[in-house]
Amino acid sequence: MRLGLLAVGRLKAGPILTLFQDYSRRLAWPLLVIEVEERRRLTASERKTREGALLLAEVAAQRRKLSDPVVIALDERGEGMSSAAFAARLGGWRDAGRDIVFVIGGDQGLSATVLNQADATLSLGPMTWPHLMVRMLMLEQLFRAQSILTGHPYHRE
Repeated sequence: MRLGLLAVGRLKAGPILTLFQDYSRRLAWPLLVIEVEERRRLTASERKTREGALLLAEVAAQRRKLSDPVVIALDERGEGMSSAAFAARLGGWRDAGRDIVFVIGGDQGLSATVLNQADATLSLGPMTWPHLMVRMLMLEQLFRAQSILTGHPYHRE
């Protein structure tokens, strides 16, 4: 199973990038990170639409490259689940030979077009998180899922 992480914005040097790199090194699954960025000055609505278009282009590219990928949009209105339930779902996709692509929007969230084209929508909880921090949180949950699936004691219930 290969993992893709498509995200708006670029992580810069600092504690979030350090944690992101730490968890990415711990993952046994290959991870491809693609960052997109719109640098033009646009209204919030225009920027969200443009970022959506950039993400959709990358999603399309990943659908061509990967093995029947499951595209999961991260959104506060998505399905919430426990770490154990997430690990079980991930394990099912892994066992079915599917790759997984996670899509993270910018500070305005994901456009409706991106959400509509995703296979699933996942929430990291009802709280709002900074979009750059969501990447690190997602990698920690992927590592936690990996540890659950392999019987490693990292996760405790």
